[in-house]
Amino acid sequence: MENRPSPMDSQRSHLRASDSNREQIAAVLGEAMSTGQLSHEEYSERLDKLYQAKTVGELQLLTHDLQIDQRHPVTPNLVSNPSATNSEPENIIAIFSGADRKGRWRVRRRTRALALFGGARFDLTNAEFEAREVEIRITAIFGGAEILIPEGMEVRCEGVGIFGGFDVHGGPDVDPSAPVLVVKGLALFGGVTGKPRPRRER
Repeated sequence: MENRPSPMDSQRSHLRASDSNREQIAAVLGEAMSTGQLSHEEYSERLDKLYQAKTVGELQLLTHDLQIDQRHPVTPNLVSNPSATNSEPENIIAIFSGADRKGRWRVRRRTRALALFGGARFDLTNAEFEAREVEIRITAIFGGAEILIPEGMEVRCEGVGIFGGFDVHGGPDVDPSAPVLVVKGLALFGGVTGKPRPRRER
């Protein structure tokens, strides 16, 4: 390992950051947590700042005090060809019906789901992710949604339940190389649940 500000060229610090720049830095942060340089709390804080950063220079500040290995971990289940990803959110609607996503399906950066007197189910255990951080926004009104989460995936639940429940959580052990899931939305007279799915259940 060697101490260096960033795997990027410092002469590019004024340039706008791209998604590939962010994913490169996220991989470095994940490696730093796995080697004990960052605690889980520090990793989460820097990951939050990473997705708020606008320039390459701002990204470089997140790794300036880390020992960076030349070999960066490869994140599992990320789409291998970033140019083939779709930035448009996927809309999933279940009105008096059901919607199911499972198997080797592609999770876009943003997914929006409506369950109105219906139900939606998202099985992420074998899914491909378009980005290191993906967001699923669910509105459940007199309906429900369930998310099955791979072991090791970090989950951030920011949903609200009104006369209903909104409880999505991952397992206790987080794999720093795995994608991050952010779940937002509203459960009104309905419920949104999520839990890790052990490998033996697959």
